[in-house]
Amino acid sequence: MSEDLKQRILSRVKKDLAAIETALADNLDPYFDLVSDVARHILFSGGKRLRPLLMVLSARLCGYNGDGVEKFSTIFEYLHAATLLHDDLVDDGTMRRGKPVAHSVWDNSTAVLVGDFLLARSLSLASETGRPEVIKVIAGITENMSQGEIEQLHRKGDTDLTEADYMEVILRKTAVLFEGACRVSAILADVPEEKEQALSDYGRNIGLAFQMADDLLDYTLDSKALGKVVGADLREGKLTLPVIRALDRADDGDRARIVRTIQKKDLSTQEFKNVTAMLHEYGGIEHTRKIAAEHIDRAKQAIAIFDASQAKEILLDIADYALVRQL
Repeated sequence: MSEDLKQRILSRVKKDLAAIETALADNLDPYFDLVSDVARHILFSGGKRLRPLLMVLSARLCGYNGDGVEKFSTIFEYLHAATLLHDDLVDDGTMRRGKPVAHSVWDNSTAVLVGDFLLARSLSLASETGRPEVIKVIAGITENMSQGEIEQLHRKGDTDLTEADYMEVILRKTAVLFEGACRVSAILADVPEEKEQALSDYGRNIGLAFQMADDLLDYTLDSKALGKVVGADLREGKLTLPVIRALDRADDGDRARIVRTIQKKDLSTQEFKNVTAMLHEYGGIEHTRKIAAEHIDRAKQAIAIFDASQAKEILLDIADYALVRQL
């Protein structure tokens, strides 16, 4: 089912994705070749372009007829790529999308500074819209994403993390970027406030569900399919919703076993499998799917205000795919 849905979406957005790819290359424009090499390493390594695609489709949904929508959509991919460069370094990652992380190919300082360049490039492009509201949205996204990552780092290994804490972190580090991509289209199209809010709600809920689905993949795919080390979140001490839910419901003995595993520096394959089994046993996996599905429903309900169109159909399909996708 997920593969059929994926192919249906791709067949409808093929031209949009091609235009986004062109815009990503055309608008990168760094001064130094090294910056281009590192940026391209992360930008053109198999990303789904979901964030810029959401902006393009949202603009179409709003009836936007202005120029530059693909160009401005690259703001959100540059922002995303910047956070990946920084996150891989902070997390001491080794693989990203099946390739060695940038800081292992070059060095830590280069990866950080290229991430900074991509953040700056995003703000430069935002300024080219000539709309202060857009600049404000992009500035707010960068602030929220930074705070989300800082909070996640600060709470690493904290087995007292609550579901509410987790939702706040993923709202800031992931969902605000989805929300912003949809909101900026509404701003450029000058739609009424209720439609701008509707698209913002759609994007935010898609982002929350997308992150929860991503967290589930860490326990359901192998390394080759996932594109990074399986169990990376657990090995890095990141408590995602499946673990938080299981810790909350486990008996004292199993809770202690999960906590000991999280606190270990070197996690064996068997230990990871044992924890995964307990996540299933105590409903962590199923609960995460349930909450993600609720956010998908909210996203789809949010854009009910818009008339029927192909853009709306695709956005509804993307909402469904965010939950059932396989990488």
